[in-house]
Amino acid sequence: MQWPEITTAEKLFPSLDESEMGTPSFSISQPAWQILEPSGDNCLKTQLMILLDQCKGQENMDISNIDATFDDSKGMIFIDPSAVIGPSAHIIGPCYIGANAQIRHAAYIRENSWICRDAVVGHCSEVKHSILLPGAKAPHFNYVGDSILGGSVNLGAGVKLSNLRNDGGEVFTRLNGERIGTGLRKFGAILGEGCQLGCNSVTNPGVVLGPNSMVAANSTVTGIHQSAKHS
Repeated sequence: MQWPEITTAEKLFPSLDESEMGTPSFSISQPAWQILEPSGDNCLKTQLMILLDQCKGQENMDISNIDATFDDSKGMIFIDPSAVIGPSAHIIGPCYIGANAQIRHAAYIRENSWICRDAVVGHCSEVKHSILLPGAKAPHFNYVGDSILGGSVNLGAGVKLSNLRNDGGEVFTRLNGERIGTGLRKFGAILGEGCQLGCNSVTNPGVVLGPNSMVAANSTVTGIHQSAKHS
């Protein structure tokens, strides 16, 4: 299938430097959501394992005096020493937290979370099998599951990125009225860099928003949008 250009990482994250340490690599010709596949040479899980293996020779944060809980029974947790971990956060490996990232009070970081430099996971926000690219923010009461947040994305308080259909079936997205299968059972949203989502807005499974899209508070979004202003 000839995928629309707006579904590619090149168009969604034009400022992303994949050569930078701690940054994932995306397929050039395939939709960005393919990195969320549960297995494969270029999937999130595989790339994260490679990155964590590279981090074994680097300085990891000393967590002995941090008022948070850590579970590395399923995989390594790497936290750059310059990151900030707030009290009552809970972090499960495998997980990568980059330079100057902030994991704030009572945040919940689940398996296969990739938090790039300068990103923020805030109070009572939950992240699972997702990537927050440099400078992305999920700062207040957010759910980010099986999703990718581009650089400088900001989620307003209470924004939820829904990642699973009620019937558990394959996630389909929509473009110009056409229903498109993604091949994924769990797929939240891919938000191009600079997107701003207002408080308590919800994205249905399989949403793709182009760079600098704006979503008003209390909105529900479905499908692929090259440049969106939802109100």
